[in-house]
Amino acid sequence: MYAWLCENPTGVEALNWKEMPTPTPGPGQVLIQIQAASLNFPDLLIVQNKYQMKPELPFVPGSEYAGTVQAVGEGVTHLSVGQSVACLSGTGGFGTHTLAPAKLCMPLPAGFPATDGAAFIMTYATSHHALVDRAALKAGETVLVLGAAGGVGTAAIQIAKAMGAKVIAAASTDEKCALCKTLGADATINYSTENLREALKALTEGKGPDVVYDPVGGDLAEPAFRSIAWRGRYLVVGFAGGPIPSLPLNLPLLKGASLVGVFWGDFAKREPKANAAMMAELAQWYGQGKIKPVLDRTLPMSDLKAAYALMGSRSVKGKLVMVN
Repeated sequence: MYAWLCENPTGVEALNWKEMPTPTPGPGQVLIQIQAASLNFPDLLIVQNKYQMKPELPFVPGSEYAGTVQAVGEGVTHLSVGQSVACLSGTGGFGTHTLAPAKLCMPLPAGFPATDGAAFIMTYATSHHALVDRAALKAGETVLVLGAAGGVGTAAIQIAKAMGAKVIAAASTDEKCALCKTLGADATINYSTENLREALKALTEGKGPDVVYDPVGGDLAEPAFRSIAWRGRYLVVGFAGGPIPSLPLNLPLLKGASLVGVFWGDFAKREPKANAAMMAELAQWYGQGKIKPVLDRTLPMSDLKAAYALMGSRSVKGKLVMVN
């Protein structure tokens, strides 16, 4: 097998494509022949030693991937050789093969291509957990999605619309806003050229959004929170914009609003039955055509460094997927 090996987490330039022995699965593991792997923001942080998870060196980055089961380890009964699966294991995806914990593998039904499977779990699970579980979103409510043209943003638009909400999508370019419209967004805001607070006031007739979905952080957080509706829920999803904002705590008080943390990874570990039910619902929604990953483009696995550069430039709409 071949894989991109990180032996020193000093950045993308330190990754090397190397031949390695094809491993044998141990108890509870499966060997997956990788067909596709998506690039997520944590994949950028982890090779810079900036992510909260610090893998033992050397490691193969690539948190999310899909492919075919080649071998199963002892005790694995729900997966079989030849079965198509998607997996989110944190590392291992940027190669031709990997060992994965069987319990983290999602069987892919017929008609679910590997490119979609590799771009599915992280964004849709994060957005479903955020909007359904943490925000208790109701039909008819208004959701503001920041960074709406990115991976989790596009998933959040689709899930919110599937739940009957009104969606205001905020993004940094007119092109990205146009993409959000094609996904069902009711209105868009280009926050590079428009004042976010003034635009929200106009679009909500002064009420403000009931839910703010924020994977960006940075300078957008405070104006978005100042615009939130009474009893609003502000979802802290991530900090793709860089700086972690500091919000004045009088804002939740004045708005009767909630500041809600979203950590899907720990939810999946702590509440596995609830997570499994959520994933089953998402797979059903995919089959019904309610949700579908937005793929910016697919690239050969050999072009991984170019894909990292695209992600770092924040020019990506939806997900980048590497294919073998």
